[in-house]
Amino acid sequence: MPGMAAQRGLRRAAGAVLGALRRVRAPARPAVDVEYRPRDDDAADPGEIVWAWVPYDEGDGRGKDRPVLVIGRRGSDLLGLMLSSRDHDRDAADEARHGRRWTDIGSGAWDARGRPSEVRLDRLLVLDPATVRREGAALDRARFERVVAEAARVQGW
Repeated sequence: MPGMAAQRGLRRAAGAVLGALRRVRAPARPAVDVEYRPRDDDAADPGEIVWAWVPYDEGDGRGKDRPVLVIGRRGSDLLGLMLSSRDHDRDAADEARHGRRWTDIGSGAWDARGRPSEVRLDRLLVLDPATVRREGAALDRARFERVVAEAARVQGW
């Protein structure tokens, strides 16, 4: 039978381990207000496709002005997912190797040439509302809800 000092040491060690385990948690779901609510006003709203500057993945200061699906808000910031008219199905294995996941959303008024679009699911963009241009269109509710569900699954929130 261990002595009292040894028992206290074991209790302290067990307490430290339990405390550490309590602090280890699954990734927190971002505080995101996601609700489909496009409005006919001058503000960008969840469900709308707007235009914004999107930095390249390399993070070297370069980027591109492109369409973005606004999916929600975090505080005063907009949260969005970028669109592309490029068909990523043809290079899906390469995209997946780099951690990029896409889903088709079809065509809409956001593309003047009527090309089908894809939304990138693995990269959540945080945008200042003052930097976006509301020139696109609203996505219908069914496609919006499908994209948000797929992005939540891919990103773990």
